[in-house]
Amino acid sequence: MQLAQVRAVITGGASGLGFATAQHLVAASAKVALFDVNDEKGAAAVGELGADKAIFIKTDVTSEADVAANVAKAKEFLGGLNACINCAGILGAGRMLGKTGPMALSQFQTTVMVNLVGSFNVAKACADLMQHNEAGVDGERGAIINTASVAAYEGQIGQAAYSASKGGVVGMTLPMARELARFGIRVMTIAPGVFWTPMVDGMPPEVKTSLEASIPFPSRLGQPGEYADLVAYILRTPYLNGETIRLDGATRLAPK
Repeated sequence: MQLAQVRAVITGGASGLGFATAQHLVAASAKVALFDVNDEKGAAAVGELGADKAIFIKTDVTSEADVAANVAKAKEFLGGLNACINCAGILGAGRMLGKTGPMALSQFQTTVMVNLVGSFNVAKACADLMQHNEAGVDGERGAIINTASVAAYEGQIGQAAYSASKGGVVGMTLPMARELARFGIRVMTIAPGVFWTPMVDGMPPEVKTSLEASIPFPSRLGQPGEYADLVAYILRTPYLNGETIRLDGATRLAPK
């Protein structure tokens, strides 16, 4: 699809990878609906993007009713819906057996609910509306892009919950793409390496330096704009479907 024709729901859209994606798409004349939980950041994001091109809708991605209602609201503002980009996520870091005892099951559940269940929840609500779109080139009616992580493949100590949630995102990519093929809806996943986002914004300088040194090339943290570039390329390239793309500078995470 042409970027100017994109009408997208972007979860986690008020900051980080989601906001960078919104900036890229709006610059190409697309329209976006930002799903996030931070009212202040959401308002600021819309202020920068323009109220004619973007809307902020406070959304709990783990709520089925909330997501269904807000996706419908987004479609009304956008004048259609043909793209879903899931960037909402939490780290949920913690050891199974920590210094104060075993990890609370609620911590594991929350991480999986936001990162995995939330992605599925928004994707299926968007797909439900996309299936009724008029078919474009190759019969395409929409595209869903989920966000995993290289931790889905090389989870570090303390990332059991996070890796499980992101591994689930990778695992559902192909079956979702196969199922939605008959509607002309593509499903792709991006697995970023270590990116400079609000998730890692508070890391000590020595930790940042160590991380950068572990990345073969380029030896630096990924930039949100690079993620947005890949999203745009996927949207423009209809033959990309059912695959997870690592975006990581050839990094492979060490055990810790």
